Amino acid sequence: MHVRTEASPHSRWFSLPLGAISVTDGLWRAKQETNRKVSLRHGYRQLERAGNFNNLRLAAEEGEGDYRSPVFMDSDIYKWLEAAALDLATVRDPEVEQMVEAATELIVAAQAEDGYLDSYFQVVGPEARWSDLDHGHELYCAGHFFEAAIAMKRATGDGRLLAVAQRLADYIDSVFGPGKRDGTPGHPEIELALVELYRETGERRYLDLAQYFVDQRGSGRMRGYRHYGAEYHQDHVPVRDAGAVVGHAVRQLYLTAGVTDLYLETGEDALHEAMQRLWHDMTAHKMHITAGLGARFTGESFGDPYELPADRCYCETCAAIANIMWNWRLLLATGEGRYADLLERSLYNGFLSGVSQDGARYFYVNPLQSRGGVERPEWYGCACCPPNVMRTIALVGHYAATVGDGGVQLHQYMASTVDTRSVDGPGAVLSVRTDYPWGGEVAIEVVETGGEPWPLSLRVPQWSPTPVVKVNGVEVTDAVAEDGYLTVRGAWQSGDVVSLSLGLEPRLTAPNPRVDAIRGSVCVERGPLVYAVESIDQQDGVDLLDVSVGLDVRMASTWEGDLLGGVVAVDIPAEVTSQGDWEGNLYLPPEARTGVSGETVLRAVPYYAWANRGAGTMRVWLPSRQK
Repeated sequence: MHVRTEASPHSRWFSLPLGAISVTDGLWRAKQETNRKVSLRHGYRQLERAGNFNNLRLAAEEGEGDYRSPVFMDSDIYKWLEAAALDLATVRDPEVEQMVEAATELIVAAQAEDGYLDSYFQVVGPEARWSDLDHGHELYCAGHFFEAAIAMKRATGDGRLLAVAQRLADYIDSVFGPGKRDGTPGHPEIELALVELYRETGERRYLDLAQYFVDQRGSGRMRGYRHYGAEYHQDHVPVRDAGAVVGHAVRQLYLTAGVTDLYLETGEDALHEAMQRLWHDMTAHKMHITAGLGARFTGESFGDPYELPADRCYCETCAAIANIMWNWRLLLATGEGRYADLLERSLYNGFLSGVSQDGARYFYVNPLQSRGGVERPEWYGCACCPPNVMRTIALVGHYAATVGDGGVQLHQYMASTVDTRSVDGPGAVLSVRTDYPWGGEVAIEVVETGGEPWPLSLRVPQWSPTPVVKVNGVEVTDAVAEDGYLTVRGAWQSGDVVSLSLGLEPRLTAPNPRVDAIRGSVCVERGPLVYAVESIDQQDGVDLLDVSVGLDVRMASTWEGDLLGGVVAVDIPAEVTSQGDWEGNLYLPPEARTGVSGETVLRAVPYYAWANRGAGTMRVWLPSRQK
């Protein structure tokens, strides 16, 4: 979702308007083009085939046949529509515009006279409105619709859906609030959307309604799902008292994003302090190396501290997206680079693995080890992830830069143009040239600038210990280092070039020894990318269950332009073990030995690119050995 915080009183840094950042080259430009040419069109067809659009036609008394479940089918249309609108902010594709127009007309026709909009309850259960807030998803669908309507207005200037959204928001406000109906959504989402609707319209009631829904949470009234209790819905304690991320991972992270939005507008310290506690619990105890979140298939939920299995984890793609959304808001609130670091880890790993190279297949679940047989489907019966991926790729440039503190901050390095002239700040236009994440060199050219000196802040990822900054080829030794950023102040002129060299070498990473499932293992990282080994890339006869890696191993990186759309592969010398005494046995005395059958060189590719060449085996974590 596009976030506008230039008027938010408790935002340290301010996001840029839609269209102010254009991705011009590299990995993300290629992903956006695939998103436009393949994913948006494929998604539209799938929504038609699955019955999503016909459900709305039934609500508009235009459709045929029966309603198609699940109850939240409308939300998939809204996420697709938001993705299409965000894409139209940069490229006006006539075919996409026609699809958007058809969807817009259908939504306008489907809205009830009183402002209500939810096809399931309009068609199947008109008398049951608001009767099942725990699982009915009415408020969840409304939130996604608000996001789509805001994106349409900002991207194209078309305010028809925004008018529908305000009618719906006004209707919801007439139902819920002090002295009205109690309750809060079982699936958070509307909270962050209402805050953004307030930012777009200036209508204070929408902010107050978001606050109301947050304040209602924690009563323990929600009955959970199957045998799960109130923790499944984060209804076990009031938000301000929460100390750990629990329950359904996507619900938890949509909620934290919305609560952080509230803090950006209200400045309530108790909300911010609670978010700090939850972020620490998540990152210190419950997050996979890919920034994947949700250890358990059961309840799509967080597990206990250090419960991080590689092969049975859930790591839903939507949870990775929610993590990106939350960390972006925390970054805007604080200016602390650790949030941009985690956003990056999630973006390149836990999120990007959710879509195939061709843009037409998706992962709902993102394991870190596979014994084979795993392929991405074209669509899902519960299709929350595919259109969520589409809108995130369309919006990826949004996360590149902000303004604030009188200058410009660069957070995510991608070839792009950053235009800050429409907001209060230095009035600069920057051209960013880089082949990141494959290379660690970033060049920022000042194309236009105002007359006064201003600071340029460059994020230094935690994995880069010796960054080098130069201005017009001369190394800067007095750059100010603070909160994960190097800041250079200058009386910039058109043509000035600031360069940042981060250095990219493969490295081994080990887990906390309390993570039982992967104790004694290591994984390979290079820059922001986590790497995986797939059976398809290995020498004949090498079983990935039989390899181990030395802690002093010397790894080599190679650019492979014809592999997986162009990636840097990493070669890892490894030892291959044989079963030895264990042949034919599952359990033996502890003195039983394995053998060594030889050595090999494992080829690793970025984790996000796995499962694009058939259903082979894969693993991220490799057993380690001391020499």
